[in-house]
Amino acid sequence: MTDTTAPRRTRSDGERSRRTILRAAANLATIDGLEGISIGNLAARIGMSKSGLYAHFGSKEELQLATVETALEIFEADVVQPSDAVADPLERIRAYYAAFLSHLERRVFPGGCFFASVAAEFDTHPGAVKDRIAEIHEGASEHVRRLIAEAQAAGSLRQDEDARQLEFELHAYLLMGNTAFVLNDDPSCLHQAAAAIERRLTQAQPA
Repeated sequence: MTDTTAPRRTRSDGERSRRTILRAAANLATIDGLEGISIGNLAARIGMSKSGLYAHFGSKEELQLATVETALEIFEADVVQPSDAVADPLERIRAYYAAFLSHLERRVFPGGCFFASVAAEFDTHPGAVKDRIAEIHEGASEHVRRLIAEAQAAGSLRQDEDARQLEFELHAYLLMGNTAFVLNDDPSCLHQAAAAIERRLTQAQPA
């Protein structure tokens, strides 16, 4: 029995260690940037040896990509999945942005929106990391555009609203709220973003 359970325990411990590393890396990325993450400062943050970290990741790019995927998993669990449980499409849009703003205000990541932070860092750096960040951004935009189309089909939003333009405006309010919140450490910036998003959605509803 000892021989059969020990490997499972080792794998489980390794998975927990990897999750711990990547969660710490995601937090650091919103403060020091993905490029600012080093094996040394990450090891110091979580109390692990450098050799222990090297055993999990073959390169800095591999660590960066894994960090991005971890941040995505956290975002989907905290923002996307709860709002997807709302049946009405217009209310689902409202729930998505409310959950997103709460995600920021609760500082799930200490430096604000993870993806806004790393997009600003990698927007001029071609490569696999930038490509994945861009893919995630487009996926988030497409998610909201799909919700807008569903709300239009249900008659909750006007048919003459351009879904791409409406999503762009809603996301712009969100990003401005995030930037001002991180810069000024002032939650009222997020409340302003919430008010702007609600005003724009109200304008988009049938008279």
